[in-house]
Formats: sequence, structure tokens, C-alpha cells
Amino acid sequence: MKFSEGMAAVEAVLFACGEPIEADKLSAACEIEKETVLRIVERLNARYDEQGSAFTIGKLGESFQMMTKPDFARYIKTAMETRRQAPLSPAALEVLAIVAYNQPVTRGFVDQVRGVDSSGVVRSLVERNLLEEHGRLNDVPGRPIAYRTTDNFLRCFGLSSLENLPPIPGSTDQIDLEEYEEMTYDGNPTEISEEEQ
Repeated sequence: MKFSEGMAAVEAVLFACGEPIEADKLSAACEIEKETVLRIVERLNARYDEQGSAFTIGKLGESFQMMTKPDFARYIKTAMETRRQAPLSPAALEVLAIVAYNQPVTRGFVDQVRGVDSSGVVRSLVERNLLEEHGRLNDVPGRPIAYRTTDNFLRCFGLSSLENLPPIPGSTDQIDLEEYEEMTYDGNPTEISEEEQ
């Protein structure tokens, strides 16, 4: 592997991790010797400085992490505040509903219900103070973090307590096959308005 390719690989892994990664793991992930990884980190930091980049690679004990320079903190803070004020996406509302009705739950539970990775959505909802950590599940391998809704969640949705959540539609609210067949005429379904669908 060329040195330039190694630089790109190390940069990509550090960017994708978003958290500190030990030098040994970084070396193994990029298939580069540890000493070379250390030289690459120095070279990347030198390049960032030369280009006036907002990024730097910090050393935290035996780990490295890509981070922004302190000079740009105020811009990031403004952007994060703007993001917090943005309306909730359908995915965020879906995650909130899952947690609200089943709390406390792990992110893995939310992923299983939704069928997709929800880590970014959960993190965003924690940042907005709509979800919070509620300890760890000791009886589950890995002791995953459990999440619950916050008092801010209740305020935002005009609820005095979780008991005021609307009931989940039960099986009696769903149309079964027999009811559907009764709605048909000469084998053709009757038209259903958008409100009924």
C-alpha cells in the first residue's frame, strides 16, 4: 500500500469512528504497521495545519480521535442549536413513540422494531433532551444502555404524564379479512376514502 493510500485509509477510519480508537486497532483496521500509523497521524495533522483546516487528530492516551479545533467551537454550537430547533423527522417521531410506549428500552430494541439502525436518531433525540439514558440492563449481554423519555418530552407534546399518552390501537381497531370481504361488491372492493385508509 502506498503511503498516500495509507493516509487516506487512516483518515477515513478516524472520520467514520467519531470516537477515540486505540492505535493498535487503527493499525489493524488499516492493515498498516503501528509505527507507520503514528507517522501518518503526524503527516495528516501537518497537512490540516498547512491548509488551515478545521480538523485535527488528537491523541488521547493510546488512542486517536478526529476532532475539530477549538477555534471553530462557536460555529458548531450555533449549528447544533439550529439543529435542535428543527422540526422532528418522521423517523424521530417513530423512535419517540417506540420508546414512550415501551420504556425503558435499548437502542437494539428500537432497531428491531423499526427494522433499521436507529443510532443517529436516538443520539439526536438525546441531544434535544427528548430522550435520556436510564442506566444499563445488567441481565443482557454487553449491558446495553436503556433509554426513556424526559420531562422535556412531556412538555413538548403537552402531556402531564406518560399516562396521558393516547392508547395504542388494538386489534379491534383493525380491519380483518372478513370485514374487507363484506366491503366488496361483485368481487370489486368499494372505494375507501383517504381518511379511512
